[in-house]
Amino acid sequence: MDASPSPAAPPTPGHHPAPGAAAAPGHLPAPDGHRPPSGPPPAPGGHPPAPGPPAGQPGPFPPVFRPAPVPASRLRRIAAPAGVMAGVLGAFVLVGSVDPNEPGHYPVCPLLRLTGVYCPGCGGLRSAYAVAHGDLGTAFGSNAPAVIGYGVFAVVWVLWMVRAAAGKPARFALRPVHWWAIGAVLLIFTVVRNLPFGSALAP
Repeated sequence: MDASPSPAAPPTPGHHPAPGAAAAPGHLPAPDGHRPPSGPPPAPGGHPPAPGPPAGQPGPFPPVFRPAPVPASRLRRIAAPAGVMAGVLGAFVLVGSVDPNEPGHYPVCPLLRLTGVYCPGCGGLRSAYAVAHGDLGTAFGSNAPAVIGYGVFAVVWVLWMVRAAAGKPARFALRPVHWWAIGAVLLIFTVVRNLPFGSALAP
């Protein structure tokens, strides 16, 4: 007869092993009346896992309110209008130092050279030269719209500088009707200054 031990029969349902009987390999019976402990297994080395948010819940939320931006200094706020004014003053200094009434210093208007007709900008350099030297009468006679434009620019620049120093945005928007009105005024000015009765507006 074969003396080798026969394999153990699987336990039948409802059957509990006798006290002292060895458990099947790879199976550890749970304590009577208690469920096996739930949760993450212990970390390697026997240390408990690092604390963190409970399972099923997201991590810490970002701050609801962003930090307030640091306001720009007054010097940085007025840098743009100051730079524009510096450029304009530099142009007036250049024109004021080189007389446009003397030929050869500046190029001649192409329309005037080819047709003999004064364009709306003819006389603009002469008016700027007169303004730089404080002669507003001569400046107005050389190019009246240019002198008016200098005044409008001065007013807009002052408003821009004041609002920039106070930290307020400066918005100057022209509607289409304004552009049409400016174009109509320049067209009428061009026609009149080229007629005999409007020779006073010619440069």
